[in-house]
Order: sequence, then C-alpha cells, then structure tokens
Amino acid sequence: MVAPQKLPVILYHYDASPFATKAKNLLALKKVPHFRVEVSTILPRPDLADRLGVTYRRIPILAIGRDIYCDSSLIASALERRFPPSEGYPTLFPARKGGGKADTGMVKALSMTYADRAVFPLAAENLPYKKFAPEFVKDRSSWLGKTIDPDAMAANQPVVKSWLVSHLSLLEEQLADGREWLLDTETPSLADISVHFSWEWMQQFRSLRDIFDRARFPASIAWISRTSEYIANISAQQKGVLDNISGAQAAEIIFSSAPEDPRIVGFDAVEASRLGVKQYDAVSVTPSDNGKVPTVGKLVALSLDEVAVETQGNSGTPVYCHFPRLNFVIKPAAGVGAKL
Repeated sequence: MVAPQKLPVILYHYDASPFATKAKNLLALKKVPHFRVEVSTILPRPDLADRLGVTYRRIPILAIGRDIYCDSSLIASALERRFPPSEGYPTLFPARKGGGKADTGMVKALSMTYADRAVFPLAAENLPYKKFAPEFVKDRSSWLGKTIDPDAMAANQPVVKSWLVSHLSLLEEQLADGREWLLDTETPSLADISVHFSWEWMQQFRSLRDIFDRARFPASIAWISRTSEYIANISAQQKGVLDNISGAQAAEIIFSSAPEDPRIVGFDAVEASRLGVKQYDAVSVTPSDNGKVPTVGKLVALSLDEVAVETQGNSGTPVYCHFPRLNFVIKPAAGVGAKL
C-alpha cells in the first residue's frame, strides 16, 4: 500500500509537449497524485520566471514541495528517490525477469542520451513548421540557437526518415527475442517510458506513417502499442490528476510547503573546485545543448547527479531549483555578487 503523500506535487506543462507527456507517464507509473499548471507553449512564462525566479525555458518542470525539478531525466530520479518503493510506490527500475537484478545507471544514461538526445531530435525535425504561427517559429529558433528554415528541413526529411528507420531497426533487434519490455523487466522501466514517448508522438505525423511498417518492424510496433496500453490502464486505475490549478495557486502551495534539506543532495567540494564555484556563491545553470537560458541563484547543493540553486520570484520567498549535472553548465554568475 502506498503511504500517505507528504508533500504536494505540481507539474508545469502544456498538452502538446512530448516531454511533458513523458513526465505524465512517469507520474502515472509511480502512482503519484499531482496538480497541473498549464503554461504557454512559448516564452514568456511568468508563472515560473516571475513567481518562482525559475527562468529555465524548457517544459516540463515538476515541483515537489518547495523543490523545483528541471529536465525530465532529473524528474525521473527525483520521483524514484522521493517516492520510493519502500513506501509502497512502484519503481522505475524493476528487476529483470527470472530473478535478475535491476539496472539503474545505464538506464538513466540511455534515457538522457539515446532517447532524449539521439531519437527525439530526429522526431522533432519532422514538425510541420510551415503550418505554425510566426511567433512560434521565432520562439523555437531562439530555443535551438539557429534560424529554423522549414524549406531546408523539408528537403532533408528523407535523410531524417532513413535515420529513424535505422533506429527502429535497433529497437526491433532488442525486442526480437519476444521480450515484453525493453530490458526484459518484470514491468515497464524508465527505459520503456523514455524510448516510447518519441515513437508514440511520431505516429501522429502524416509524413512518418510509412516508416511504421508492421511487416518490417512487428515487435517494435507491438511494443509501442503495449506500452501505450499499459500507461492508459494504470492511469485509469488511479486519480492521478488532483486538479488543474492556476500559476498563482501553485505558487501559494509551493511557498507554504517545506523544502527538502539540501544536505540530502550534499555538496561535493572537489567538483565545485573543478567548476570554479563555492557553496552559497551566485551561479548560473544553463543547458549545454539548447534552450540556453540561464537560471541564476545561490548554490546550495552539488553532487555528481544534480545541482540545486536557491531562486526567488517577486514574492521574495525562496525555492530550491534542481538541475541534472550532465548536459548543464554551472559557472559563477556574471554581474552578480559573489554571495546572494
């Protein structure tokens, strides 16, 4: 039995975001009830930047109490740690069938590198930018750090589709022995959720329908459907979404909650020295690949897995904003005092 939930959980999302879908699937798999706040598909997002001081521009973002988690890979780790199997919550890292051990490190690596940064960008290359409003294209050009050229993308689509077929071939090879889940686990794992969301999203694209060839990739297509059905069934068995609330309501809930003690994440002075920062310094944390908008705050925690900074919005109430260590750059905040 799941223990009574101690802290409120709030997901900032918008419905068209594939990564928000991934986070929703993680929450469903973990059986964590939560509130939802719908934000704009493009900047600005005052519910985050103004109310919480979180200028990170990618979605989803998850609040657990007064801790804010950015990037879906860290959201997965935070959900597993803060809602553990020892308290009755399902795990994102089930054991392999037949009494095997659970895979953790390489599953996280597969999620944040292969699934998020190899497969997904190819999927996004197929977005029909010619049909989008100019302000959306401008926003996504800023996000990518280059001007989006819909004609050039369309011309390159055959190459992208061919690469995606090669990725489907790898998926088919993994599933060829008849296993139910990607790593032959008892139940779906983070690996299944992370790989699945891009392929399910791509099935909506008319331009990609021909790559989903049931004769050529029967195991892969069956696995996509099986994973979708599993998520739908487990979602139907619980009241996952407590309510859809406003950004003002969410901020009030967050500010009235307790933050986790930063000492639980810890502070690695050796790694801080390598990065040229010290605890309680003003630092910026910025994605290294895209959406390179820094979040500036006081450095409160630093481990090999995550970094946390204290930020403040217009209310002056501090929150702890967490980011993964991998694929994010931490450095002293230019133009800000050494201590906040």
